[in-house]
Amino acid sequence: MNTDVIESLIRDVPDFPKPGIVFKDITPIFQDPAGLKATVDLFVERMRGMKIDKVIGIESRGFLLGAPIAYQLGVGCGLVRKKGKLPWTTIERSYSLEYGEATLEAHIDLVRPGDRVVVVDDLLATGGTADAAIALCKELGAEIVEASFLIELGFLDGRAKLEASGVTVFAPIVF
Repeated sequence: MNTDVIESLIRDVPDFPKPGIVFKDITPIFQDPAGLKATVDLFVERMRGMKIDKVIGIESRGFLLGAPIAYQLGVGCGLVRKKGKLPWTTIERSYSLEYGEATLEAHIDLVRPGDRVVVVDDLLATGGTADAAIALCKELGAEIVEASFLIELGFLDGRAKLEASGVTVFAPIVF
């Protein structure tokens, strides 16, 4: 699928969330009906036939992608959130990211043992966030079919980190 419409809606925000970072803002995609449809369709077309049980969205833009993808595929949608945001019994994983440290949590019933899942987020940078989300899913017994991202910042080598641990990576837009 041609990603030109999607790419045209991504805006650069310099010095966010801190000086020296150029944030890839995808909120214009969600505001544009054609952009949103093209983005969701891109993932759905890729995942159709993968025999997945659940799409796992990583906070927060991963939720916005994961839910409509799961709906279109007719599968469940699970959430991996920042520490302290989930109301029930959780497991957690801490990790490093390009500008600090963080911890992710998942409910202990996020997946069932043997569930085939795709982990979805908006952007792959160093791979720390995705790696932590994948580790949580694996700890609960899931099989990771793929980690899917709308955007990859290729110069930060996140793909290499995930692929080194045996995870297939999909990212149609690379900067």
